[in-house]
Amino acid sequence: MKQTTLVRPAPKRTNAPVFWLLFGAGGMLSALFGPALIVITGFMMPRGWGLPANFADYDHVLAFAQNPFAKLVLLAVIALFFWHGAERIFLTLKDMRAGPLSILRLMTYGVAAVLTLAAAVVLLGIGF
Repeated sequence: MKQTTLVRPAPKRTNAPVFWLLFGAGGMLSALFGPALIVITGFMMPRGWGLPANFADYDHVLAFAQNPFAKLVLLAVIALFFWHGAERIFLTLKDMRAGPLSILRLMTYGVAAVLTLAAAVVLLGIGF
C-alpha cells in the first residue's frame, strides 16, 4: 500500500492585517469617544453647559495641544478615525466594484496616510 502525504503550501502573506488593525482600533475609538466628542464640542462648549467658562479658551486649548502626551492622544484619535473611514470606504467601493483594487486602495488608504501625515505635521508645528 502506497502512503501519500499531503503537503500544503504556506499561506500567502498579505498586509491586510495591518489595515484591519487600524480599522478595528479606529472603530473602537470612534464608538467609545466619538459620541462624547460630538456632545462636548458640538453642544456643551458652544453653549457653555457644564464646563468651566474658560474651558475652550485659545490659551487652554493651545496648552493642551502643546503637551507631548496630548499630541499623541490627538494624533491617535485623528489618524485612527481616518483609517477607520478609509477601510469602510474601501470595502464599500470594493463591493460596488467601482474600479481596480489597486486604485481603490490608493484612493482610500493613500488619502488616510496623507491626512495622518498632515495631522502629525500640524501637531508638531504647534510646538511644545
